[in-house]
Amino acid sequence: MIHAAFLPYLKDIWNRARRRIRTNGILSILLGLWLKTRFQKSGLLWVTGGWPLPEIENRGGRIEAGGCGFASGVHLQCWRGAVIRIGHGTRINRNVEIVAAQSVTIGRNCKIARDVIIMDTDQHQLPGVGLVVRPIEIEDNVWIGARAIILKGVKIGRDSIIGAGAVVTKSVPPGSVVTGPAARVIKLVDADGCTAVAPDLLLARMAELQFGELLVAPQLASGADSERQ
Repeated sequence: MIHAAFLPYLKDIWNRARRRIRTNGILSILLGLWLKTRFQKSGLLWVTGGWPLPEIENRGGRIEAGGCGFASGVHLQCWRGAVIRIGHGTRINRNVEIVAAQSVTIGRNCKIARDVIIMDTDQHQLPGVGLVVRPIEIEDNVWIGARAIILKGVKIGRDSIIGAGAVVTKSVPPGSVVTGPAARVIKLVDADGCTAVAPDLLLARMAELQFGELLVAPQLASGADSERQ
């Protein structure tokens, strides 16, 4: 007999499962149940995108997740004694690779685009140094664009956006917008979506990307003009 205290919890799981079935279909939930068996701890998981299915390579570590979505081709590799933690509501797109030799923590409600690489180690020893391993922490509500690379020792603050193709080697403060291979911070956005930005810097970045006619919000362009005066 089910204890009455568990009924709200079970009802919540059932309601979330129904929403996922309506959104992604019954197959995504069934595949999520299969994927759940590969985790040491997890909430409701769902898998989208068909084959190849997500690959979980656990070499003696611990992998935990809240209620998360995984697309086809995702690869999680967790070394002995390491841990991968993924927060509730996070979605991981096609062919994302996460490697943890020590610790990779991803917060709640993050969106990670296809072909992103996140690894807390170089995976090879350096002469006279040995294998360098430093934990990675990605806080809540972070968006990471396609083919970005997040390297060892990086902490990405909450509400940040990492542009496609960025190579992030240094920590990023909360509310940052980071672009380019050098992962340069071009502006900061607070929790309410208000921008604290040097407009000249943003305009210069757009010029680097060769947009031709710069499509800039009028208030941003006028702000840049006023700062020059």
